[in-house]
Amino acid sequence: MNKQVIGVVDYEAGNLRTIETVLEHLGASYITSKDPKVLIKSDKILFPGVGDAGFSMKVLCTYGLNNFLIDWANSGKLLFGICVGCQLLFNSSEERDTKCLGILPGKVKRFPSGIKDNNGSRFKVPHMGWNQVNIEKNDHPLFRDINNLNSFYFVHSFYPVPSDKSDVLATTDYIDDFACAVARDNVLATQFHPEKSGEIGLKLMQNFLKL
Repeated sequence: MNKQVIGVVDYEAGNLRTIETVLEHLGASYITSKDPKVLIKSDKILFPGVGDAGFSMKVLCTYGLNNFLIDWANSGKLLFGICVGCQLLFNSSEERDTKCLGILPGKVKRFPSGIKDNNGSRFKVPHMGWNQVNIEKNDHPLFRDINNLNSFYFVHSFYPVPSDKSDVLATTDYIDDFACAVARDNVLATQFHPEKSGEIGLKLMQNFLKL
């Protein structure tokens, strides 16, 4: 049997080398490209990224990656978005009032500024660092053999708000509870960075490869 190939979407949103290092560590074959004609040869697509939603959508449209990702999701093949790659899957983002891919129903909102915790300290935006993840669907294979309330690594000022609550796999509490992992059929996404989350993140990435 031929080994599966993971297509990593390059849309100038950074962080690709970390993703590639994790895939190499897990023994996965991958191709990194911004050319849909190259990525179409993949078995699964990883859609990672950090940065600005508006700029990212412009780059996606420049290379035809927007239509490629929509068609890929509609084909039933696995698509996994991470951080900005998670946010861009939704209909729109408050960041630069950006129209996104619309693969998942919902919007992306910015954390409010000036909110204080119970000790009177202001919550920092962006939300940066380790935070516990509350798994709401522990039977989903993405979280197989991962215990509830493990901590994953976050770096973001915006967060997804799915229209359909049944799409929510897990939540995190920062200022308020927000969806940090979502899934609908063949489309998966996490707001946190599994590739930066140590052994527990490697386990989640391994689960994705096994799907």
